[in-house]
Amino acid sequence: MSQKIRAAITGVGGYVPEFVLSNKDLESIVETNDEWIFSRTGIKERRILKGEGMGTSHMCEKAVRELLAKTNTDPKEIDLILVATATPDFIFPATANILCDMLGASKALSFDLQAACSGFLYGLVTGQQFIETGKFKKVIVVGADKMSSIIDYQDRKTCIIFGDGAGAVMLEPSTDDNGIYDSIMRTDGSGLPYLHLKAGGSRRPASQETVENREHFVFQEGATVFKFAVTNMSEVAKEVMEKNQLKAEDIAYLVPHQANRRIIDATAERMGIGSEKVLVNIEKYGNTTAATIPLVLWDFEKNFKKGDKIIMAAFGGGFTWGSCYLKWAYNS
Repeated sequence: MSQKIRAAITGVGGYVPEFVLSNKDLESIVETNDEWIFSRTGIKERRILKGEGMGTSHMCEKAVRELLAKTNTDPKEIDLILVATATPDFIFPATANILCDMLGASKALSFDLQAACSGFLYGLVTGQQFIETGKFKKVIVVGADKMSSIIDYQDRKTCIIFGDGAGAVMLEPSTDDNGIYDSIMRTDGSGLPYLHLKAGGSRRPASQETVENREHFVFQEGATVFKFAVTNMSEVAKEVMEKNQLKAEDIAYLVPHQANRRIIDATAERMGIGSEKVLVNIEKYGNTTAATIPLVLWDFEKNFKKGDKIIMAAFGGGFTWGSCYLKWAYNS
């Protein structure tokens, strides 16, 4: 009887820009202060990508080059590169296409996936299918966003939250019972009014009016999004645990989307997961949207041991949300 093939994470790479935008810096830009920001979000600083003509692909390249070096992988060995992003370099071509050219990944299929803050998890379970069917052997999933390109730094409700960054993982076949076990993904398009970009798409193309009305920046109704995020992130994570007969004590780590420290704490509490098992780096990077979960994996990679049971959970604009259960596949 043949062993089940699972898609396993076999390496992690990450990149955050050098420029640090601290809460103190924001005090000189909008009416806010460090104590107010930190107490409500858990954020102390965020990274911003600076430089003429620098887009999301440039951060993706840095993260993936590190990943290739760590896994000793030639770019020409890559079968698929999937980039989850809400801030592509261009409407088309896909940022993943541009990234392949930057890397010399000349044999890879590549495409972008857009599910806002849930994008990385959506990408992970998409890549999983290509591995489990035997179609591909090496799949790279990248979560990356240059949120500073769509944030209004006159809006103190949103500009304090977001930062720029990229994280990437390698997926490869595993037959030793480690890898991705299960996932649940959800969508509710009625969430559109509460979190979206008003203009720039086909419904409201860019015009002098949309630019003057500052409609090319993120709009968020924070209280509604907070409520939906806490309820849905925790419920879907609990559902994955119950479906796989997992108790809180079985879980080595919870890797939550880094949207807001209060959302993270509330989600962990509802799941019954102790704070010592909840991985958090929001204080350093803010909300990097699709990049948050892979950046947590990157920051805490040395904590993980082979066989560790890990739950990931995310919630994003759309609304999109989901949770994934995996067993870690290697010791760092």
